[in-house]
Amino acid sequence: MRRFHVDTLVAIFLLVFCGVFLAATFSIRETSYASLGAEVWPRVILVFLTVLSLAYFVQSLRREPVERQTPEPRGLKQWFLHHLNAFWCFLWFGLFLLTLPYLGMLVGGMLFVYVTLTSLGRRDLHGHALHAAIAVISVGAMWAIFTYGLKVFLPTGSLFY
Repeated sequence: MRRFHVDTLVAIFLLVFCGVFLAATFSIRETSYASLGAEVWPRVILVFLTVLSLAYFVQSLRREPVERQTPEPRGLKQWFLHHLNAFWCFLWFGLFLLTLPYLGMLVGGMLFVYVTLTSLGRRDLHGHALHAAIAVISVGAMWAIFTYGLKVFLPTGSLFY
């Protein structure tokens, strides 16, 4: 009998997670003032996540389990250094949330994406340019979708009001 891969268990968990939350969207009450139902956006995201989780599940069934190649970190310092990238992401996100009332969603989001990519990735001139382009395009596109497409008022910030 073939042993389950850890990715298979994670994919099953994600599929169950998506199914539970997709079922919960059917209990969202309708509002009379909305041009688009409140359940539409969560369903779009959940269907997308379900498709990705299903692809992850199929891919995990095709792969053979591999042995862990990196040893477990021993001691608090090694554990902290092993997970340093995650701590950087939490730090930058916390600072993004603290500066959100001042910088707003658009500027703060762009800075958050740029700083996170730069702290995790390349730090040369090409990397800085690529991170700036990704930050401006991705956050700008999401801001435009929410502001103009969905008519959602995002935080503007007091510095650029």
